[in-house]
Amino acid sequence: MKNIIRKILKEESDEWGWIQDNSISGEELRQLLLDTGATSIPFDRVSGDLDLVGTKIQSLGNLQSVGGYLVLRETPIKDLGNLQSVGGHLYGYGTKIQSLGNLQSVGGYLNLGDTPIQSLGNLQSVGGDLDLRETKIQSLGNLQNVGGHLDLGETPIQSLGNLQNVGGYLDLYGTKIQSLGNLQSVGGYLYLDGTPMSKKYSKQEIRQMVQVNGNIYL
Repeated sequence: MKNIIRKILKEESDEWGWIQDNSISGEELRQLLLDTGATSIPFDRVSGDLDLVGTKIQSLGNLQSVGGYLVLRETPIKDLGNLQSVGGHLYGYGTKIQSLGNLQSVGGYLNLGDTPIQSLGNLQSVGGDLDLRETKIQSLGNLQNVGGHLDLGETPIQSLGNLQNVGGYLDLYGTKIQSLGNLQSVGGYLYLDGTPMSKKYSKQEIRQMVQVNGNIYL
């Protein structure tokens, strides 16, 4: 069975359809990718963690879910394509990611720092921290909840859009933020220093807009 899969991965043929419903462990898939030099993934689901560092991967192909963490560091991937969920962390710091494709949820932290990402698209929730510092992010898309910290420092973001809750701190230092959108609560501090809002509103006025459990820095 493995030899057949290796051959198919090697050839990257259009006949991959017969294994599209199959799942594979992240460790086994990584070894197959390293052995064959394949540039795309024909499987729908990956159980456990998937580390793509050192592979020749260029596309996530048919992949829809990863049960554990997903590491994309040092890959040329620009679009997450059909991927809908990652159960653990998703590490994409310093990559060329421009689109999250169909991604809707990340169970752990999501690190997209120093990437050309401009919108989070269909993403609705991040269970851990979300790092977008020094990116070109302009829209949080459908994002509603961040379980941990949210770092948007030094980005061109102007509105938080549909975002409702941030479990940890919210760092908006040096952004162009003009509206907190639908934001209802921040579990930690709210950092607004160097933003248009810091010149327009007082701490008291901001607390009337949103529940902030920590300090507000203007």
